Amino acid sequence: MNQREKTVCPHRRACGGCQLQNMSYGEQLLHKQKKIVSLLGQFGHVEEILGMDDPLHYRNKVHAAFGLDRNRRVVSGIYQPGSHAIVPVDECMIEDEAADRIIVSIRKLLPEFKIQVFDERSGSGWLRHVLVRRGFATGQVMVVLVAVSPIFKLQKPFLAKLLRLHPEISTVVLNINDRFGPVVLGRRDKLLFGPGYIEDILCGKRYRISPSSFYQINPSQTEKLYSAAVEFAGLSGKETVLDAYCGIGTIGLTASDRAKQVIGVELNADAVKDAIVNARLNSVKNCWFTQGDAGKFMEQMVSDGHRPDVVFMDPPRSGSDGRFITSLLKAAPKRIVYVSCSPETLARDLELLCQGGYRVRRIQPVDMFPFTNHVETVVLLTKGTV
Repeated sequence: MNQREKTVCPHRRACGGCQLQNMSYGEQLLHKQKKIVSLLGQFGHVEEILGMDDPLHYRNKVHAAFGLDRNRRVVSGIYQPGSHAIVPVDECMIEDEAADRIIVSIRKLLPEFKIQVFDERSGSGWLRHVLVRRGFATGQVMVVLVAVSPIFKLQKPFLAKLLRLHPEISTVVLNINDRFGPVVLGRRDKLLFGPGYIEDILCGKRYRISPSSFYQINPSQTEKLYSAAVEFAGLSGKETVLDAYCGIGTIGLTASDRAKQVIGVELNADAVKDAIVNARLNSVKNCWFTQGDAGKFMEQMVSDGHRPDVVFMDPPRSGSDGRFITSLLKAAPKRIVYVSCSPETLARDLELLCQGGYRVRRIQPVDMFPFTNHVETVVLLTKGTV
């Protein structure tokens, strides 16, 4: 076991983010394997979980809340579970180290530039959060300052100092969030430096990542996850593929080299815009993306006399709703590749799909989030004897 894995995080009790910190990494993988077997073993053989070579500092997206402690001192860190109390954190064993250093630098610069953090009790102050995203393959870094107002009085000198301290920063964006609630980012962005986005490379494809884009936080494990998904799809170059819940198009674009055509459907309009940009960025001609409900889209496909050969589905943690499952059964693709971030809702949906005539062929767990309880799973289902 790596000696660094034995280090116990000083924030473990207050933060609550790393539930499996009392286990070695090997023990964590065994624990997760048993969990998947317990929940999904009824459907077939569960393959050995795919773990990481180095399970530390894998998060390419780091969010820090800023506020005041009881002594009115500025703190930055992680919200304590179930509250808005901030656990001060300068270093985290699962977060990108460069991102952590940038956040600490920003906190230390605040007094020099008379920047006040937002106080939820009084409603005064300006800075609420800092979000840092880094492209692990490209090294590009985005800093997002989340504030209650677009007015940034000492913007130029602050940026000049920050960029001197951290020349690796590629872009800085001011996000305005003046509403109360659990959502970190507001709807308005103001570009302060650079292009307003970064790029990263995943499975040989280049992706543009804007402040609000969804992008998997563990790139090395995502490559394993998507490689398994595309392998399970068994593409020969002749298939019409539907990428449901497509997000910014990562799974569909990864599969595009082996498919005749890929159609991506996503409810979030901003994500669809990113997917279209990403297709152009990679000169992919056989992918197109549309905004809408995936279940309704499949219903329309069937009504028009078209059926996908393969459906990739990567739903949220809550799983798929009944309408989507019904639409999927009507579309009757030869293969369904289900990418899940919740084995509990996955088990529920697999039961429905099996009742509808499908059979589970392969189950592959992937450890996307070491030290936490979370585990992703790729499942292949086929109809009949395929």
